[in-house]
Amino acid sequence: MWKEFKEFATKGNVVDLAIGVIIGGGFQSIVKSLVNDVIMPVISIFTGKIDFNDMMITIGNTSIKYGSFITNTVNFFIMAFCVFLLVKYVNKFNKTLEEKAKGINKKLEKKHKFFKNKTKKEESIPTPTTKVCPFCLSEINIKATRCSFCTSNLEEPKEK
Repeated sequence: MWKEFKEFATKGNVVDLAIGVIIGGGFQSIVKSLVNDVIMPVISIFTGKIDFNDMMITIGNTSIKYGSFITNTVNFFIMAFCVFLLVKYVNKFNKTLEEKAKGINKKLEKKHKFFKNKTKKEESIPTPTTKVCPFCLSEINIKATRCSFCTSNLEEPKEK
């Protein structure tokens, strides 16, 4: 069991995912700081409120912290926008690499055609290995004397 777990944990995709999660956690703290320390104070200046996190409605013994919800929503949209930009950049980079690879392949094909030996004999057409049954039109082995689908006799009648 340990061997299987070790193989799973050391596969490239799992390691890449772990690195992504760690970097994402660090990035999340940067975005959270940006929202809490820069964006929300600027917004609170325009709304006349001091701190969004302190905004709440109290009903009986329960408090509904809608200010914290607003802050977390802004956090989410900033994170989603950053991920969108990252994916867009990576896709553009991959597309550029694919176009370069296609260009290189075309160049190699042209060189191959240019240097191809023209005195080489034409390749022979391979002999057929199957035939069609005249009764049921199924494809069968060329050496068959009876159709495996309709069981018709395929041998020519011997003349006396």
